[in-house]
Amino acid sequence: MRKIKKKLKKPFRPWDKDRIQEEGKLVRKYGLRRKREIWKAESILRNYRRRARTIAAQNDKKGEKILLEKLFKMGLLENKDVELDEVLDLEVESLLKRRLQTIVFEKGLANTPLHARQLIVHGHIAVDDKKMSFPSYLVPIGLENNISYYGKYKLEKKKTEKVKKEEKTGKTDNKEAKEEKKTEEE
Repeated sequence: MRKIKKKLKKPFRPWDKDRIQEEGKLVRKYGLRRKREIWKAESILRNYRRRARTIAAQNDKKGEKILLEKLFKMGLLENKDVELDEVLDLEVESLLKRRLQTIVFEKGLANTPLHARQLIVHGHIAVDDKKMSFPSYLVPIGLENNISYYGKYKLEKKKTEKVKKEEKTGKTDNKEAKEEKKTEEE
C-alpha cells in the first residue's frame, strides 16, 4: 500500500496575529474556502524554491532551463530569460492569481470570487471545452483564453435596488443605469 504524503505544512506558530491577519486578507480577496488552501500554495512555492536552490548549487544549466520554462508556462514568471533568483522572489499571491477560481472572476464570468468558486464546483465552467470542477486548478497561460461556460449557462448581472427603482419610474439619472438599459435593448 502506498504511503500518503501530506500536501502542505502547517505554520510553525499557529496563533501568530500578523500571519492570521494576512491570511484572512488573502482568503477574502481570492474567495478561498479555508486557510489550508493558502498553506498548499505556500508548499508548492516552497518546493519550487527548493528546486531552484539545488539547481543553483549544482550549477545545472539544463535543469535551470527546464524549471524556468515550466514556471513561465504556468504564468508565474513573465519571461523565460530570467535568472534563477526570480524563482526565489515568488510570492503566494502570484500562485493564487493563477488559480481557476481567480481567473474566472477576473475574466468577468462570475460576479465575485465566491461565485466563481460555486460555478466551478457545480460544473458550469470549462477549460479547453472540458468541464473543470476544481477551483484550485492552476491554469497555464496557454489555456487562459480557453476558459468559458460549460453548456448553456449564462451569467445574469445582478441589478441594484436603485437601478430597479429607476426602471420602474422611468428616470435614469445614473450613468450606469443608462448603460445597462442600452445593453438590455440591444
